[in-house]
Amino acid sequence: MDWKKLTSDMEFLGTFPGRLPDALYPEVAFVGRSNVGKSSAINALLHRRKAARVSGTPGRTQAVNLFRISDRLVFADLPGYGFAKAPESARKAWGRLVRRYLFKREALALVVQLVDARHTAQKVDIEMVDLLTESEVPFIVVATKIDRVKRAKQKAQLAAIARGLRMPADQIIPFSSTEKVGLDLVWSV
Repeated sequence: MDWKKLTSDMEFLGTFPGRLPDALYPEVAFVGRSNVGKSSAINALLHRRKAARVSGTPGRTQAVNLFRISDRLVFADLPGYGFAKAPESARKAWGRLVRRYLFKREALALVVQLVDARHTAQKVDIEMVDLLTESEVPFIVVATKIDRVKRAKQKAQLAAIARGLRMPADQIIPFSSTEKVGLDLVWSV
């Protein structure tokens, strides 16, 4: 599949803090901790600089943002989980929104679980992978910011993340939005 050609026809469908529109195409959801690089990954995969809003401040994505791609599929940028400078009530509302989307959205075809390649698997990442596995939701794990890990240490770091997530290391896709690493692998899934 020529993903660059596929993404040439992309449309931002909107931001949905509550009720989502009816789904017309299979959906791919991007989940991960706050500031793991979900929006940056979406921009890289869409071959765009500013399709999804990127911020250095955790917790900026506060609703489900949908992007239609060539009348074939939709990317869903979900709020991050974990640390965010937001009131507890807002974080709980985001959590309910994410859970409702992940476990009740019939159009959901795949979840892209993003983890930070610079760190071992975090408790919230392990919990999300366990939830997706138990619920039989199809998912892949993408280790973002791999360019910030020394090349000589990347393989060992990915293995450590895999051990923490209790999965084979070859199932984790190394990814860098800035260096354009792993885009073809993600699109091939």
